[in-house]
Amino acid sequence: MKCLFENFREFLSTDNKTEATDPESVDTSSFKVKEKLNPAVWDEQDQLRPEVSELLRSIAQDFFESLGIDWVRILDITFTGSLANYNWSQYSDVDLHIIINYDDVDENLQLVDELLKAKRINWNKTHNIKIHDFEVEVYVQDVKEPHASTGVYSVLGDQWQIKPSQTNVEIDWDGIKTKAACLMDLVDDAISSYKQKDYEQAIEQIDRVREKIRKFRKCGLETGGEFSTENLAFKVLRRNGYLAKLSNYKILAYDKMMSLSQE
Repeated sequence: MKCLFENFREFLSTDNKTEATDPESVDTSSFKVKEKLNPAVWDEQDQLRPEVSELLRSIAQDFFESLGIDWVRILDITFTGSLANYNWSQYSDVDLHIIINYDDVDENLQLVDELLKAKRINWNKTHNIKIHDFEVEVYVQDVKEPHASTGVYSVLGDQWQIKPSQTNVEIDWDGIKTKAACLMDLVDDAISSYKQKDYEQAIEQIDRVREKIRKFRKCGLETGGEFSTENLAFKVLRRNGYLAKLSNYKILAYDKMMSLSQE
């Protein structure tokens, strides 16, 4: 199965208005495999520290109660992501997943997914909860949804569902830089439309780029897991602010497009 973006340049517009990014300029210094799990979160036996576990349970319960679906049962609360692995860094989040059966909410699964996603986004925007300087990001996950992470810890069960391994981790640094640089070119090209005051075109391009990046990362997670070149290239864009650029410029373009100004 070939991942989307295998040949990035074909996705750039033919009248590309931006200078191509040099892959060597892409900073990947924060992506290093550590010798140990983060000691502020995990104890010497690689178990979640009790004070962290208790706090995560409380956060998950408070968020779940805010959803207004008290007839649904929480199946598990899991801790995943880079902070539950050996590739943690100062940029890591505490990825807290509340596992439920979407079928128990409503038979319209698309509506359920959209509602829970909106609730999650609002909660994460409203709150700025940190555990040892790591921001807590809350998610709702359908029990049937596959999860590609190589580190998953059950907070309710206080045990690893998937215990990460430091061995056999191969990272294609050159591939990450190349693909990240091409994704950055896509973002810059979309933003250039805004700068030329073509706001409708900018919004269309930004939406296309965001969807391509989403599929690109999904493909990488499904085929190569958390350490895939695609997933790490995505994280480069998140850490260097390129994903935030897309969101910010879409808002700016929409506001400009919908405004009237005096000549």
